[in-house]
Amino acid sequence: MDTEHILIAGGGLAGATAAKTLRSEGFQGRITVVCAENEQPYLRPPLSKEFLLGKAGEDTVPVLAAGWYGENDVELLLGEAVAAADPAAHTVQLRSGTGLPFSKLLIATGAQPRRIPLPGSDLAGVMTFRTFNDSRRLKEELSGGGRNVVMIGSGWIGMELAAAASSYGNAVTLLGLEDVPLGVAIGPELGGFFRSLHEKHGVQFRLPASAAEITGVGGKASAVVTNSGEVLPADLVVMAVGVVPDTALAEAAGLEIRNGIVVDASLRTSSPDVCAAGDVANALHPFTGEHHRSEHWSNALNGGKVAAKAMLGQDAMLDVVPYFYTDQFDVSMEYWGYPTLTAGSVPVIRGALEENTFLAFWLRDGAVVAGMSVNQQRVQKPVKALISGRIPVDVDRLADPAVPLDQLLPAS
Repeated sequence: MDTEHILIAGGGLAGATAAKTLRSEGFQGRITVVCAENEQPYLRPPLSKEFLLGKAGEDTVPVLAAGWYGENDVELLLGEAVAAADPAAHTVQLRSGTGLPFSKLLIATGAQPRRIPLPGSDLAGVMTFRTFNDSRRLKEELSGGGRNVVMIGSGWIGMELAAAASSYGNAVTLLGLEDVPLGVAIGPELGGFFRSLHEKHGVQFRLPASAAEITGVGGKASAVVTNSGEVLPADLVVMAVGVVPDTALAEAAGLEIRNGIVVDASLRTSSPDVCAAGDVANALHPFTGEHHRSEHWSNALNGGKVAAKAMLGQDAMLDVVPYFYTDQFDVSMEYWGYPTLTAGSVPVIRGALEENTFLAFWLRDGAVVAGMSVNQQRVQKPVKALISGRIPVDVDRLADPAVPLDQLLPAS
C-alpha cells in the first residue's frame, strides 16, 4: 500500500477530507490533491455567512491548518487542474501538461455557478457567487452600505446573500421565479416565514419575476430591467441561481453521468479505481434506494470520508441523514432529511412561526422523512433518530411542544 498513489482531482472540502481520512486510516502511499484555485481547500458555508458578515476572519475558512499537508506528506498542487483522465491506463494529464500515474482517483471537482446569458451580464458590478474570492469581493462591495443591490435567485444562497447585504445597510431587492422564496425547498408556508423575516429587515421581493436585461452607464451596471418592464436601480447585481456539477473531466473519461457522476453507496463510479464525492457526485442512498446529488457541506464532509475508505478497500457507505443549515438575520435554521421524499407533504409545525422558534416535520407513510429546526437547541439527535429509524409517529403528539421529542422514540 505504501507504493500506491491516490490522486484527488478537486481541492474542496470533499478532497481535503478524503486526504485527511486516508492518512488517519493508515495509508502510507503518495497523495496528491489538485486544486484549481490558488487557495488551500476551504469551507464554503462561511463565505455566505460568518466571513461575509465580518464575524469570522480568513483563518476560520480553511478545512485544515496550512501546515497539515506538509506535516502529513500530502502534495498540494494549487492553481492547477486535472485536464484529462484515462481510467484504463491509470493516468491523468494536468492543465500544465504534466502527466501523473495513479492507483486510485477521486473526482471531487464540485460545481460551477449557473450563469444567465442576460444582456449586460458582462458589465462591471455584475457577479456570481461561489469562491473565496467572490466572498471577499462581495464583502468589500457591501460593507460600506448605502448601495442598491439586486439579488437574482430566491434559493438558500440568494436569501443568505440578501440578508448579509441588508445587514450592512444596503437597499436590497430580490428576484425569483417562485411565488414564494424557498418554496420548492420547504413549501409555501415556511418559505413565507423567511419572506416575512426579510421584509421586516427591509428586503423587497419581486416574485415571480426574472431579469430581462442589465443596463449600465460607462461600462458599469446601473439597473436591472425585469420581465414585466420594471426598472430596478442597481449598483451591484448578484446572480445566485444555483450551480451545475463540474462533470467535464468525468464525461471525457467515459464515466456514467446523470445529474452529476453516478456512483454507488460507496461512491464508486462506473470505472474501477475511480470514485467521486461532493457536489459532483450523484450517489445511491441506502435509505431511499434512489440517487441523490447534494450541494451541502455535510455531504462533502461525509463523502470525502467514505470515498477515502472505499479506495482503501474498506466497507463504507454514505448512509448518513443529509443535513444543512442557514443563518439569516436573527434566525438559525437546521434541516435534516430527504427533500425528495417530502413532495406533496404538508409540514407538521411544532411551535409558533411568529415567535421565530419552532420545529417542522415532513411525513411519508406515517414516519418522519425530514425535519427543520428554527432557533431550537439540542434537537439534532432525536430528529435524526426519528428519520433514520423510520419510526411511525402520532401527528398530534409530534406537533405538541409539551411532548418531549425523546418520548416519540421507542424505549431503548
